[in-house]
Amino acid sequence: MTSTVTEEPWDSADGVRLRAAMQAELAARYRMEDQEPEAPTAETIDVYVIARDAGGEATGCGALRFLDDGTAELKRMYVVPESRGTGVATGILRALEDRARQHGIGAIVLATGTGQPDAIRFYEREGYRRTAGFGPFAGHPMARCFTRRLDG
Repeated sequence: MTSTVTEEPWDSADGVRLRAAMQAELAARYRMEDQEPEAPTAETIDVYVIARDAGGEATGCGALRFLDDGTAELKRMYVVPESRGTGVATGILRALEDRARQHGIGAIVLATGTGQPDAIRFYEREGYRRTAGFGPFAGHPMARCFTRRLDG
């Protein structure tokens, strides 16, 4: 599937729709509403991208929050179910990694959860390594944290 990934405003209509779909899916998987501490906002996200198919339909999104230690946290990575397995997620991830490098970021960290084995497999396949955790996710029993160095 051919898609393009571009930076777009956090509060764009497609961005709001994609994040709402992601939250609904996660609520169903975990059987609870969003429990994330410090949920991202337009003010706390530094890069937000949306993938679009050849017809212009929004098929996925992802964001970066730059942290004080020269790393970035991957946030709100989501691909609509009908576009999974087509390379959209990899395109979003690579676009975010490229933007992180452009901003001098040396590594990306992320947290996913035990209820997302598909996400865990994806990040491992894409070169992310398990870590003990970071910030509010350190030691959380349902969190699975990963990192990837971008500078070597």
